[in-house]
Amino acid sequence: MLAIPVLSRFSALLGHTRTFHSSSGLLFRCTPALFAEPLKKKKKLDPQIIKQREERKRKRLEKQIRRLEKNARQLKPIEELETPMELIDEQGKRKRVALNLTPELIESRALLEKQWAKFKMQEKLADYQLFDRIMAAQTKALNELKLESEELYQQAIQTDPALVPFRAEGTVATPPITNYEQPDGEYIDVSRKWE
Repeated sequence: MLAIPVLSRFSALLGHTRTFHSSSGLLFRCTPALFAEPLKKKKKLDPQIIKQREERKRKRLEKQIRRLEKNARQLKPIEELETPMELIDEQGKRKRVALNLTPELIESRALLEKQWAKFKMQEKLADYQLFDRIMAAQTKALNELKLESEELYQQAIQTDPALVPFRAEGTVATPPITNYEQPDGEYIDVSRKWE
């Protein structure tokens, strides 16, 4: 067997980048696969036939356009949005009589809505102020406790698990169901097609 430097010299002479044997190469080479075929001669078609084909294509496209324009105004029905027939039958019973409101009643309702909005705003503002006072008092108490005793402060800032009780019972993993045939993921599409 030849040494590696000698092999590299021979490979440079033979034009190979790598050889797997010590004898001289037989110079077999692989060419890349060329997936091409000879060009076919174009058949010369009669211009009349070409014109007829283009005319047929144009007529087919015009027909499709006319069909689309005809059905453009028809929307596909959505079953979830259709009104049930029972409600359509009961429409007369369910219809409310329109009330004729007097201007005084409309004005009093608008005034009542404004008063309600003002009351709710003041209530929310009072809640925010209460929360701010509670947080400020808590922070002040914790700071005072930290000055007194660091150990008590550390205990005070620990979370109390008794405040939010959580208890879980039961198995953490369900046992396998005997003779259970797992579905293979196939399903039958029952949605209606609208052409």
